[in-house]
Amino acid sequence: MPLRDTLARVDADLAAGRIPVARQRLRGLVSSFPNDLELRRRLAEVYRLYGEPAEAGRWMYLEQNRATDETTAFERRYPTAPQRMRALAWRGPESLAPSSFARGQLVAVREDCSHVTGRAVAWESVPSVEEGDGRGSALGGFLAGAGCLVALLAFLAIWVNGLVALFD
Repeated sequence: MPLRDTLARVDADLAAGRIPVARQRLRGLVSSFPNDLELRRRLAEVYRLYGEPAEAGRWMYLEQNRATDETTAFERRYPTAPQRMRALAWRGPESLAPSSFARGQLVAVREDCSHVTGRAVAWESVPSVEEGDGRGSALGGFLAGAGCLVALLAFLAIWVNGLVALFD
């Protein structure tokens, strides 16, 4: 469906009070056109209707006239550079950004992410959160290993019990 038709449906959904449907349509459009700041602004407006300042801040992060409280909420929800880079869902080089402010924001987030990960990163290969900040990966690995060990011990206990019952 063409962009204009989808935006007309978004407007109709909002007029009819179907905010969740409008949000889903806009999320799909932003996914298809991640470098369109107007779509990001419209999505931020819908999140304001929900009372979600962090999500509104997420989609307004590349705008110079953004609300400080929304930006702060976004930065609290996504505290590390890799998390912010993934949340912004930008595709392609920063040069595709239509404003110098947006380009500056994108460069700053990417450079912070490169600094945190210890290697150069690009918008085409955003690191995972675990790869980016290292939190949770050690604990997750330990828990997965412990779960496998418990499952193995349970299997062996059932097997031994069956073997004993076979010879009784």
